[in-house]
Amino acid sequence: MTSPSPLALQTDGADATWATSASTSTPVLQIEGLTKRFGSLTALDELALTLAPGETHGFIGPNGAGKTTTFSLIAGFLRPDAGTIRITGHAAGEVAALRGVLGILPQDALLPAKDTVGSALTFYARLQGFSRADALAEAKRWLEKVGMSSSWGARCGTLSHGMAKRVGIAQAFLGNPKLVLLDEPTAGLDPKSAHQLRELIREVHDAGTTLLISSHNLNELEALCDSATVLERGRVRTQGTLTEMTSALSQIRIQIASDSFPEEALRQLWVVHEFTFDRARRTLAISLTAGLDSPEAGIAEILKFLLQAGVPISGLSKGQGLEASVISLKG
Repeated sequence: MTSPSPLALQTDGADATWATSASTSTPVLQIEGLTKRFGSLTALDELALTLAPGETHGFIGPNGAGKTTTFSLIAGFLRPDAGTIRITGHAAGEVAALRGVLGILPQDALLPAKDTVGSALTFYARLQGFSRADALAEAKRWLEKVGMSSSWGARCGTLSHGMAKRVGIAQAFLGNPKLVLLDEPTAGLDPKSAHQLRELIREVHDAGTTLLISSHNLNELEALCDSATVLERGRVRTQGTLTEMTSALSQIRIQIASDSFPEEALRQLWVVHEFTFDRARRTLAISLTAGLDSPEAGIAEILKFLLQAGVPISGLSKGQGLEASVISLKG
């Protein structure tokens, strides 16, 4: 499916008449029973998702899982076959109500090839209601934030893929929208530009923006997100906070510089529920006893035991990591 240009978000919008009652604390994004079919193919099957103000949520799944379809439905590019989407209390596709509220970076966003970068961004800012002078200032501000100030006068059609991606990112953040959808935001970027973008995402997150990020880079999502959804064939496999999904409060992994340790004594330690030892990688994966006051108390007890036993420790991490968590899903 070809992603629309950023301009389509401002000029196209399906009429939406789904009714829900606004709560006293309206979520930035609330999706209920969202379903989309293309002929006999069900691309999305009863998705439910609620994002609070300032939450960064990761969208995970293989190609064809329904991630881009979901983004297109939220943006109003497509109409659902069933279900509701509310953005700050407004139905998806209500262009006037959502102007300046929703920003989006499609995976393959198309910039107007003959326009200069500066004129394109200024035009997008004008569509959000900025005066000419304020639109110019806003375009320059975000172009500087993505490290593209020197390309203000360049034609969009002459930009490399990575440069065009950064301009698209600047477009998505124009006006500090309450909700920003980012589809594979660092794909095609060099390591330095990808790092700068991650820092920018953290900056807007800290300022209170709600973000929904789709990416195959699970390490990146783990570093950026508060919560995540794993989709497969249009259905939710699992959903929750990153702490829940990675078992960060109940599991630890300890790297040791030794082939052996007092296994039976560790098994008897009261804070240890169970453990496995990967001898090839010299990694201890330990599940903590349920009901501990804090995981830190269990970690301290285990480290004290290992150090007193003379076991050299070279690293420690909480949980199993998002990538391992997703790969371990059964069925």
